[in-house]
Amino acid sequence: MDIGMNLPVMVPGLDRDLLLGWARRIDAGPFSTLAAGERVSFPNPDIMVALAAAAAVTTRVRIMTNVVVLPMHAEVHVAKQLATLDVLSGGRVVAGVGVGARAEDFAAHGVPFRPARLRRLEQQVRIMRRVWAGEIVVDGAARPVEPFPIQPGGPSVLCGSLSAGAIRRAARFADGIAGFAFGPDPTEIAIAFDAARAAWPAAGRPAPRLVTGCWFALGPRARAQLDEYLARYLAFLGPGVSAGVAPLVRATSPSALRQVVREVADAGAAELCLVPTTADPEELDRVADAVG
Repeated sequence: MDIGMNLPVMVPGLDRDLLLGWARRIDAGPFSTLAAGERVSFPNPDIMVALAAAAAVTTRVRIMTNVVVLPMHAEVHVAKQLATLDVLSGGRVVAGVGVGARAEDFAAHGVPFRPARLRRLEQQVRIMRRVWAGEIVVDGAARPVEPFPIQPGGPSVLCGSLSAGAIRRAARFADGIAGFAFGPDPTEIAIAFDAARAAWPAAGRPAPRLVTGCWFALGPRARAQLDEYLARYLAFLGPGVSAGVAPLVRATSPSALRQVVREVADAGAAELCLVPTTADPEELDRVADAVG
């Protein structure tokens, strides 16, 4: 099983030196993927700009949107951004996409936070694949939307689906899933993976790539660090939510992280993408020492 690593984009204070330092260390370490998530009304960098900067200083790891909230964007523009990122990275992009859960971020884009976002996501991915294939998708345009991605047909698409229904829907248009688990709970992961293993063949698709993720904290004040991170990150859900989630997060010591890695691997994951709760670059060495 591969081990991916998110940039600490959801930790305040991430500046040029920290972001580029993390990117270089991820590329030099035992990690398979460098990823970043998306928020708008939050102290984090733009997902595409951050990943473009990371792509410019790395040569080996996959570059993954984990995830871009596609229904609050114009899909042709995102297709162009991802194709450009694929060119800049030399063909290393993985497109993780999801429907989002934060109305304020949709409002920041001037897009209504509507139901049926998964249906819209499917339509958007299909249009993006047409863009990457070189089709003219803009009425009246003389040329297709370029640049074309380096990867034939464009980057692989993983859907941030968590429920069985969303996973079945994703099998119609995605190449796999990019889940996330609070604990993580191995039973929860196994249920999602089993649903995907059944859904992709039922949709006449090749076997899906199974990716999941979780938070971790390994520093000298790991539990306090995690509590502070969750209180800030989950504040949009209301007071007290983070206090209920924090005890579920298990990867707060090297031995606990090793156990999580074993369980996720046993569930059949192709990759576990870790999400840091600090911008301290020494955290990467702690992970490498624990599971490298």
